[in-house]
Amino acid sequence: MSKRYQGNIITDTPTAPEGPYEDSVASGIWSVAEARTYLAADSWPIAGNPSPAGQTEYTSAGTYTFTAPTGVTSVSVVAVGGGGGGGSYDDGGDAASASGGGGGGLGYKNNYTTTPGSGYTVVVGSGGSGASYPSGTGSAGGNSYFVSTSVVRGGGGSGGVCRGGNTAGGTYTGDGGGNGGTGGQSSYGWSAGGGGGAGGYSGTGGSGGDAGGNGSAGSGGGGGGGGGGSYLGSDGGGGVGLDGEGTSGASSTAEGNGGSGGNDAVSRTGTGGGQGGTAGGGGGATYGGTAGNGAAGGVRIIYLGTTRQFPSTNTGDV
Repeated sequence: MSKRYQGNIITDTPTAPEGPYEDSVASGIWSVAEARTYLAADSWPIAGNPSPAGQTEYTSAGTYTFTAPTGVTSVSVVAVGGGGGGGSYDDGGDAASASGGGGGGLGYKNNYTTTPGSGYTVVVGSGGSGASYPSGTGSAGGNSYFVSTSVVRGGGGSGGVCRGGNTAGGTYTGDGGGNGGTGGQSSYGWSAGGGGGAGGYSGTGGSGGDAGGNGSAGSGGGGGGGGGGSYLGSDGGGGVGLDGEGTSGASSTAEGNGGSGGNDAVSRTGTGGGQGGTAGGGGGATYGGTAGNGAAGGVRIIYLGTTRQFPSTNTGDV
């Protein structure tokens, strides 16, 4: 018995098949007995069987190369930008206030064509640094993307400022997604705004609470915003998970709650701001405190198997 398989040739030195799917390696001339042996072991390529599913996740800030595995001719990708760092301020007088950082945006792209064995650029945006006393503005979070920012991108949140308005959350590029939540605004009188929550799969992340107020709930799987502080630093925004859309982060009087399985923010300490959850913005700081850092973003790539598409079709680990 012999059969020519996709991507291979018939030879005098057969190579055993790697798995029960159509494009596995099975070159060579096979006897009926050999074929039956592999069929009995469920390791003979049979047309119509799905290829094995897989996923690759990047959660530390940096630049990477994703190499498409054998048989992978398309991928679906989610990218979440880094959260912005909170602001800090001291004018040497009675007032000391700052706004929280904006949450990172989330974008996803389905069925992007790839070539097996080819490499594709992956960038994970860093979280912005919170400002230290007595400086003012926190740094912005970095963009996360796959191939380029025009294919799929989660934008970084803006850094918090002193005595400013609400801090902008990151935007996104792709087939769908959500903007990051805005950071809460500062005011006079020893108070600070909370960090914004990370963007959701189909809605905006929760807004950080204005000075003295609560953070709002996220939507579409977004993280909840952090609560504002009064005479203390404020809390960071909640994060978002990379495994597909789930329950949104709830509103909070303290650290922001994560959405879609994302991390909650780390609570504030003293006059300092709390740290954001995954892609959440950092909380602002008051007199003498250091603002919270925004959290790094992430990129996750899923492929093969049955149909796998964001926001929630077979997006879990398999």
